Amino acid sequence: MSGEQVRSISDIARLAGVSKSTVSRALNDSSLVAEETKEHIRSIARKHRFQISVPARQLSMQQSRTIAFVTHAYHKCFSWVDLFGLELLGGVTQGLYENGYDTLILHVDPKDTTWARKYIDTGRVDGFILQTSTRKQTHLKALLQMEAPFIVWGFPLQGQSFCSIIGDDRTGGQLATDHLIGIGRKHIAFIGGSRGEPEVERRYAGYQAALESCGYGVDPQLVEYGDYSDTAGAALMDKLLSVHPDIDGVFANSDVMAVAAMDVIRKAGKRVPEDIAVIGYDDLSIAAHTHPPLTTVRQNIPEVGRLLAQNLVEYLKTGLVTNMTVPVALVVRDSA
Repeated sequence: MSGEQVRSISDIARLAGVSKSTVSRALNDSSLVAEETKEHIRSIARKHRFQISVPARQLSMQQSRTIAFVTHAYHKCFSWVDLFGLELLGGVTQGLYENGYDTLILHVDPKDTTWARKYIDTGRVDGFILQTSTRKQTHLKALLQMEAPFIVWGFPLQGQSFCSIIGDDRTGGQLATDHLIGIGRKHIAFIGGSRGEPEVERRYAGYQAALESCGYGVDPQLVEYGDYSDTAGAALMDKLLSVHPDIDGVFANSDVMAVAAMDVIRKAGKRVPEDIAVIGYDDLSIAAHTHPPLTTVRQNIPEVGRLLAQNLVEYLKTGLVTNMTVPVALVVRDSA
């Protein structure tokens, strides 16, 4: 290490194992950085006789105290279908407020690769919170390339280091399926989100494990993938009933899909839960007010939002990357 040349903040950041923004703040004695982290960075700088330039010092002192919440570009307006994002946003804004930050909502086109730079370079925001899928990597790549501070609700990319929070999806899938089996259901359908999404695959793994543990096994005709929308939930439920009319249980990967599935079941002349029991995922605010009230896997989305805010603020202070898994729980109501 002592033989390495240190000519820039990037070099200090690499040696210290933190972000460039953390190095800048530490060398400028920012209150956002813990004293222990400051001293670690300063000791490296002293060892290599590094001094921050005046322009860099002036730039690093600019703090907007604003964090951007990044949504999908197609959210031109919000509706009940977007409840997950709205409840997550509610938690984020509360968490940022508690930490002295404001929230800026950004609608970003996935094809735009320059969006992040115009917000960071102009000092409009100090960091980003992303709800977008980690499989749609455009947003993430833009942030990683410019080393901008951010945190993601979703799985971290292999070989990349950034802050993230995920739910315990495998446990959630198993809890839902175990409950359906426990109330006597034998033909249990899986209505998933997008095939290949890590969270969807883990929920499926839990579904599969529960079925196999009681000797049922997975019937491929009972497994369908779409997205998390009501349109997909209705279409997939209709398809499943046409192929497998003896379905007596459904595990849907979102509450929105589950509500739509229950509508299709009723229109087909069947009853929920007497003929077909239905379980959703997320425990959004609407779940307790459906007909019948929806049994679902709770992720505590508002609390997830607060954690996203809290962990990003902590990253801005210390530069330490955190990856967190939040627990889930089954909330039993009347639909199953």
